[in-house]
Amino acid sequence: MKRIRKPLPIFEQVEIEDITIEGKAVAKIYYGEDNRKLTIFVSHAVPGDIADLRIVEKKKNYIEAVPIKFHKYSEKRVDAFCEHFGTCGGCTRQFLSYADQLFYKEKATNDVLQRIGKIELPVPEPIMESPDIKYYRNKLEYTFSDKRWLTENDMSSRYEITDNDALGFHVPGRFDKVLDIKNCYLQASPSNDIRLSVKEYSQRNNLTFFNIREQHGLLRTLMIRTSVTGDVMVVISYFEDNFEKIEGLLEHLAQKFPEITSLNYVHNPKQNDSISNLEINTYAGNPYITEEMEDLKFLVGPKSFYQTNAKQALDLYRLVEEYADLQGHEIIYDLYTGTGTIAQFLARRAQKVIGIESIAAAIDDAKQNAVLNNLSDTHFFAGDMKDILTLEFVHTQGKPDLIVTDPPRAGMHKDVIQTLLNIEAKRIIYVSCNPATQARDLQLLDSKYKVLRTRPVDMFPHTHHTENIVLLELR
Repeated sequence: MKRIRKPLPIFEQVEIEDITIEGKAVAKIYYGEDNRKLTIFVSHAVPGDIADLRIVEKKKNYIEAVPIKFHKYSEKRVDAFCEHFGTCGGCTRQFLSYADQLFYKEKATNDVLQRIGKIELPVPEPIMESPDIKYYRNKLEYTFSDKRWLTENDMSSRYEITDNDALGFHVPGRFDKVLDIKNCYLQASPSNDIRLSVKEYSQRNNLTFFNIREQHGLLRTLMIRTSVTGDVMVVISYFEDNFEKIEGLLEHLAQKFPEITSLNYVHNPKQNDSISNLEINTYAGNPYITEEMEDLKFLVGPKSFYQTNAKQALDLYRLVEEYADLQGHEIIYDLYTGTGTIAQFLARRAQKVIGIESIAAAIDDAKQNAVLNNLSDTHFFAGDMKDILTLEFVHTQGKPDLIVTDPPRAGMHKDVIQTLLNIEAKRIIYVSCNPATQARDLQLLDSKYKVLRTRPVDMFPHTHHTENIVLLELR
């Protein structure tokens, strides 16, 4: 006998109170036989909304829910400017004014530092807002699909759907569904025109779009990079080994968009979209674009990491430099240096800078850019951080006066933190894209380091993502 699942309850007229660091709206209710106070995480809602909520997942200490009826919309709500808002998962906070976005990012960042860190913290500095809140990204990656996501308008249309191809972004939670993008407000011109032209040419010339489930189709991904210098890079990734058809598309782009300074292609027959371990070929122009940051130049290749919000990255690096308070005699270690942008930014005002990064290709870029910028006292090492950063390494390279660390979202390995405690540099500047793991690491450093300053930085407007910078001083 088939068991009938009991429907999950609906909570009526619940007021939304806050937003978490992960981006979910928050409400509180009293629930259950013991009338316990439970937290509800709600999608597609903002503080001040009053709505009926349907439970979608129930845990021991919290509930996940979605609004099914709004009784009152918050005064904080604004109209989203993008036609894809609500389906595309890229800019989830467009229905909040930018001032309110900043308020809740700052609040959530400071709350998580206190709640998880449980250490003495200074009065936080106000969040640094982004210079641009539209067209601020310098890199976008689009996916081809022959099974596009059907929107509500598609489903309600009386007309037969004949165009099933998509060139856009994955729908949240659906690895095999792609939303076709008409206009994106994340990257400046000519990004939209290039994407639309690629789709139009491909369909007109019967180039097949990729089917991720069945693993067939020619066109796989499209990457577009732009720079403050005006350079434009395009990378076409294709699945089936048919360069003749790809060459036609490349020639079309070269002729129609002379502003493309780096036109590239890569054959990717793998089961995943990553091109980091594949050979990328240049069809026209240079195999890189050039970025500028003050008097520094950086060559950025298809595989290179470079901060995607370039203007805000410059302000972030200037803040790091302010926290560093360099006098010109310092030895600096830049951990998780990537392509060495922070290292080289600080190297102009220091005696020596050491950059360490696990990705060898990124270190190759860092070394190349250091030569380009005539920074002879900047040295880079590739390898696992916990294996390279040892006391023996410090003895060879010199004890750092300042350590800058900008780890991935997982934070620093406990062995790396212990090495930092053993090194006892005078100051540490901790840049983080995940304040939760940053707070955990700050607690581990608390035995020897005191937090002097902390400031969140909005690198990604209209999203929940926040960078946070902390200055620590040896006790």
